[in-house]
Amino acid sequence: MNSDYKDRRPFRAKGVIHSFQYALKGIKTALAEERNMRIHFSVSIAVILLGLITKITATEWLFVLIAIGGVFSLELINSSIERVVDLVTKEYHPLAKQAKDLAAGAVFIYAILSVIVGMIIFLPRLI
Repeated sequence: MNSDYKDRRPFRAKGVIHSFQYALKGIKTALAEERNMRIHFSVSIAVILLGLITKITATEWLFVLIAIGGVFSLELINSSIERVVDLVTKEYHPLAKQAKDLAAGAVFIYAILSVIVGMIIFLPRLI
């Protein structure tokens, strides 16, 4: 890495705070504009409440929270890919469609895995 670049990018608390603010703004945008993110958020609230009611173990909480965080993260990445593709081309292009479909597929796979994790944890308690 070029030493000039390093000198222009010193660690500053203000820069870190701005990074967090940008990240929170991105999450807020996703919740406001992305239907699937709102669905994931609502389901996550329900799952957290169910976890509190059924008193799941610390280990089970880890799996639940990793599932929730993974779905949120992938949904944010999916939304950003969709926006970049839309920015690059307004016309239909098979590669643009593939990029969007692949990103959506990643969210779908992780969401299915999260449901399976939830079933393994919660079904025995609910039956």
